[in-house]
Parts: sequence; structure tokens; C-alpha cells
Amino acid sequence: VRIEQHTIIRIAPRPAPPQATLLLDLPRGEIGGRFAERSIGRCLPAAGIAGVQIDRSNRLILFMRDRRIISAQLERACRARDFYSGFYVDRSSDGRICVDRDTLQSRSGTNCKLTRIRQLIEIDE
Repeated sequence: VRIEQHTIIRIAPRPAPPQATLLLDLPRGEIGGRFAERSIGRCLPAAGIAGVQIDRSNRLILFMRDRRIISAQLERACRARDFYSGFYVDRSSDGRICVDRDTLQSRSGTNCKLTRIRQLIEIDE
């Protein structure tokens, strides 16, 4: 007898209604203003991602529960617009999503790896 456990995490484009009160001040539409990118390492906690939005420059914008905004660059062959309805990722043993390790799967079936993640910091003009 062999027992296996497989857990998949779903990252939605908008938070579910019970979580909405925690995320009221997250942007609902396009991100405005000017932002600078700052290196944050190669991994993110999967449980810390509150929602996702696609960006015009073929990136995913991840909204974290701690109010950070993260830019996630996909492989060259992938299109961010395939992830308009969120994505799935297999739960790893360390509970993180890492560059060049984990594969994101869109709800339409597209599989892509992250090539770079950066924190977006708003620039005062």
C-alpha cells in the first residue's frame, strides 16, 4: 500500500469575501504612479500572497498580505495574460514559491516558471 499526498495552492485575482476586510486598501485596478524595483531574494512565502494581477509588461503583480507589492517575471515563452484568472502552484516542503524551481499553472492550463521577483517601491515625485 502506498499513500501519497498532493496539495495545490490557488492564487486568485481577487480575495474571497471573508478576506476582503483585510485587503480593502489594495489597488483594484491598474497600479498608478511610478515604482522602483528592489531585489528581495529568490523565494516568497506562498501563504503570504493575497492576490495577483497581470501587468502590461508581461509580468504578474503579486499583492502580499503584509501590504508589499511584488513583480514576478515569467519565462520568455509565457504570456502574463494567460494568468488573468489567477494560478495554481504545488505546495513545496518549505511553503515558498521560488524562482527557477516552482511552476505556476494558469487556470487555462499554461505552465510557466518565474525567472525573477522584485519588490515594487513607490517613488515620491
